[in-house]
Amino acid sequence: MTFTPSEIFTPESEEEIVQCVRQAKQEGRKVRVVGAGHSSSPLVKTNDILLSLKHFKGVENPDLEKSKATILAGMTVKEAGKDLHRYGLAMHNTGDVDVQTVAGAIGTGTHGTGKKLRNLSSMLVGVRMVTGEGEIVDTIIEEDPELFRALRVAMGTCGIFLKMRLQLQPTFQLHRKEWCVPLDFCLENLENLQDNNRNFDFYWYPRSDIAKIRLINEVGEGMPEISAGKLEFEKKGHSHLILPRSRHLKFDEMEYSLPAENGPACFEEVRELVKNEFRKEVAWRVLYRTIRSDDAFISSMYKKESVTISLHHNAGLPFWDYFRNIEPIFRKYGGRPHWGKKHTLKANDLKELYPEWEKFQEYRKKFDPQNVFLTPYMKELLIS
Repeated sequence: MTFTPSEIFTPESEEEIVQCVRQAKQEGRKVRVVGAGHSSSPLVKTNDILLSLKHFKGVENPDLEKSKATILAGMTVKEAGKDLHRYGLAMHNTGDVDVQTVAGAIGTGTHGTGKKLRNLSSMLVGVRMVTGEGEIVDTIIEEDPELFRALRVAMGTCGIFLKMRLQLQPTFQLHRKEWCVPLDFCLENLENLQDNNRNFDFYWYPRSDIAKIRLINEVGEGMPEISAGKLEFEKKGHSHLILPRSRHLKFDEMEYSLPAENGPACFEEVRELVKNEFRKEVAWRVLYRTIRSDDAFISSMYKKESVTISLHHNAGLPFWDYFRNIEPIFRKYGGRPHWGKKHTLKANDLKELYPEWEKFQEYRKKFDPQNVFLTPYMKELLIS
């Protein structure tokens, strides 16, 4: 995805952001905040103002007793993990990579894996933001719990986050092991693997029918041995160094979140279609993860214990034929698309997937009544 905004703005103060939004409102222009550019969907695409928060970094007011801290909104997950560790604090989980900004990860419902672990949005318990009216709002979850059900996954449509108060936990160490095994072994032991490990996921390699099982447990909590395959990787260390892995190759991605009970059947159907129709064209892996439910209004895990299935394709190669053929399978099994990944759904499709869609819209309109944060693509997603 490429686009050319009319202006790239890199403010160094809150006052500059307030002025930017107020001027955009007066002129009928749009403002979108750019993060790390990790999303596959055009959430930040705009012909107007693209705003970078790269000067907004740091940790404030760490509270070790309550395991909370405030971070500035320009920080990446990697930067936040490193700086929070210095205060004896850690995030409960990260995604497969840590290059995203924390604000972007929260705004899109980004997640890691683990049956008992919620997405990164669940950490948000306080926020300081600039609304579409150009006003600063400073609030915590105790003042308005329902508001945070809107803010936790909002894709920047309620306001520009300046600072985020996060619910964290004391630092902890993890033990990670990865095995390559026959896929049938992985599927036969799926329930045991996801129920009895802190973090579990697997990659399926379509051309070989091999799976890579990835398990992570807290150091001292034990780690199962997998006799059916070959141990490929093992590492111990602090959580922020163990949970994410480095990814250097670029790719396009589609991911859907499914009710957990539908995950295995959906995967089997996806597997058959890939083997029969796309094995020659697609060399990338299919990723299967587990995530705990939450109550954010438009979180893809909204009130459903969930499994996600992710498709990947080499960046630069045609991917839509592959993605569009498999997307109906995801929808058949009750899937909801990841906001930051490729999908074809529009507002009329999406509102049927979220029982409290209109409640989210009420909050969005309250904070941005003139749609300063809604580009044409965002309108397609949110306005039917």
